[in-house]
Amino acid sequence: MTIEPARPGEPPRFTGPRDPGDAWVVTESGDRYWGRFGAAGLMAFDGERGVLLQHRVGWSHHGGTWALPGGALHQDEAPIDGALREAHEEAGVPLDSVRPRFTNVLDLRVWSYTTVVADVTDRFAAEVTDPESFAVEWAPVDQVDRRPLHPGFEVAWAHLRDLLHVHPVVVVDAANVMGSVPDGWWRDRPGAATRLLTRVAALAEAGVPALELDLGATHWFPEFVVVVEGASHDVADIDGVRIVRAGGEGDDAIAAEAAALVEDGRTVTVVTSDRELRGRAEEAGARVRGAGWLTTLLA
Repeated sequence: MTIEPARPGEPPRFTGPRDPGDAWVVTESGDRYWGRFGAAGLMAFDGERGVLLQHRVGWSHHGGTWALPGGALHQDEAPIDGALREAHEEAGVPLDSVRPRFTNVLDLRVWSYTTVVADVTDRFAAEVTDPESFAVEWAPVDQVDRRPLHPGFEVAWAHLRDLLHVHPVVVVDAANVMGSVPDGWWRDRPGAATRLLTRVAALAEAGVPALELDLGATHWFPEFVVVVEGASHDVADIDGVRIVRAGGEGDDAIAAEAAALVEDGRTVTVVTSDRELRGRAEEAGARVRGAGWLTTLLA
């Protein structure tokens, strides 16, 4: 698809093949929503600069308002992929400069919109990169609602704003989780630990339903910290998981890690079925889930 220049105030003319997702969904009551396969947008969050907003051109739906860079999903496109693609196309967001933290889905059955909230991991200068924007700007969190917002984003913002400073971390008692599954782990503890780490890394990439973490929104991508001890101490590092190698008792390392993370403002979930460790973790301010909770998510 190519874009032909347009006169001021008029939409550009699109020529050539268009994606089948670029179409309106019209409800029985006559409401219109853009995106035959739903839509998605990216809320890039920078702790110092705030959130990245797009000033929509006048000819667009709810033109003149501020919202997130986003748009219609392509057929069979995952919402996170679609949000990142749209943010790259509309605001020049580098695909490798943000890390998704959570998603929030508005599901109207006939149409859905997925907001992908992502942390900026490599600072970038946003820019207008297509004709759908007057401007793209970073807005401090406490100043977002001073702008005229897109009606849908205005409703969502009140909920999303309260979650921007929630950073969940799952701390895993590796020995306890391995011991809960009778798969012969005692014959090869390093091998069992490596298998667990590999599965936890896959879970970190796939994310966890919000209800499993007692959090708002729809889906979260928490940081995973796995504490290993004894014969598992020298397992190799694996992408997507932070390994803590206990120098002494594993329970002491887990309790200390949980306390430090809570002190740092994180929302911490400790995975263990050990009764004494559960008490220590809860005393530190962490939530606790049994080993079966994690093995179910890993299945």
